[in-house]
Amino acid sequence: MKTFIIGISGVTNGGKTTLAKNLQKHLPNCSIICQDDFFKPQSEIETDKNGFLQYDVLEALNMEKMMSAISSWKENARCSVVSTDRESAEEIPILIIEGFLLFNYNTRVYEPPDSPGYFDGHVWPMYLKHRQEMQDITWEVVYLDGTKSKEDLFLQVYEDLIQQLAKQQCLQVTA
Repeated sequence: MKTFIIGISGVTNGGKTTLAKNLQKHLPNCSIICQDDFFKPQSEIETDKNGFLQYDVLEALNMEKMMSAISSWKENARCSVVSTDRESAEEIPILIIEGFLLFNYNTRVYEPPDSPGYFDGHVWPMYLKHRQEMQDITWEVVYLDGTKSKEDLFLQVYEDLIQQLAKQQCLQVTA
């Protein structure tokens, strides 16, 4: 059975979850796995020299648990859909995996809010570091312009996904 997996990654608080949820509303048979759901307990998160909890590093995440959730989705997706001779888009399970370090591993509510200087002093530098690691990977990655509106970003991603699904003969596109 065919499945389609989409990865959305980017800076913390950059709109990944918003984009994923909007896509889910428009794509049939679509599920989301959010990396934010796999943070280790606060007691297991390291603190840097400035006293900031180090949430923006892979070590803050239980990636084994996340990978297990993805594997479970894949197995359940294969079992949950009754396939016919001619698969339609509704029959093809789609998984969106979203997270800030999604490609760096072989709506988050901030309570309490971030300390002053945390974003500039920690989040942004860690994002740049991890983005460079991601750029060194040979996967096909499409970078979005975060200065565009949420609606424009959604339309760009949605149109790209429809084209990719059509290329895989997962969806018939009619004019």
